[in-house]
Amino acid sequence: MVQKTVSRPNKPRKPARKPAAAARVPPAAASEGVPKKRGRPRAYEPDVALARAMDVFWRDGFAATSLDTISAATGMNRPSLYAAFGDKRDIYVKAYERYRQRARERMAEMFTSDLPVGTLLRSVFAIAIDMYVSGEDGPRGCFTVMTATSEAVSDPAIRELAVVGLTEMDRAFARLFKAAQGKGELQASVDPVMLAQLASATIHTLAVRARVHTPRRELDAIADAATALICGTVSGK
Repeated sequence: MVQKTVSRPNKPRKPARKPAAAARVPPAAASEGVPKKRGRPRAYEPDVALARAMDVFWRDGFAATSLDTISAATGMNRPSLYAAFGDKRDIYVKAYERYRQRARERMAEMFTSDLPVGTLLRSVFAIAIDMYVSGEDGPRGCFTVMTATSEAVSDPAIRELAVVGLTEMDRAFARLFKAAQGKGELQASVDPVMLAQLASATIHTLAVRARVHTPRRELDAIADAATALICGTVSGK
């Protein structure tokens, strides 16, 4: 008996699977871990930045002021501060020099005016008081008297700057009083140098009292009394 061979139909082959597509990575995620290129440094104006640094030192002094505080006030990071002005001490010295230049400019007109000596002296005191009671956070006094003299104890360079600042004021007052003597407004026997030191001492006490928030009316009263005392040595009296 012959057996018949039964052919089985071939099963259809399953199509080969396509490789899974790579998952899409959001741009933000793709950039994680990859160092970003820094943009161009922010532009700044050196005069404006130094003025802001001056305000910080004037308010807080040298020791209490950090580079982070200066950075926040100027909008400049530390590398930019170093590149533009140097280290903290360099910035302080430049800020102090700016303060002196500002005070010099504000008082220059009074020291060269032909007004009577009493009027001139009182005007100088008024300008000083205006500066000493200024400040967004309250009265700050004088940069020289309130901050530079503190640093002068341990820093010879700052001490020299402070001495020069004090001497400049003494000499400006002395010239003022000597000119007044020449016009007969002050007695010839009066020492203009001693009067100058009295006027400077008045400036110093106004600075200290302004720093501790002495009312403006009291500062004005001190200025009035000092003017009357110093200029009371009028010729013929």
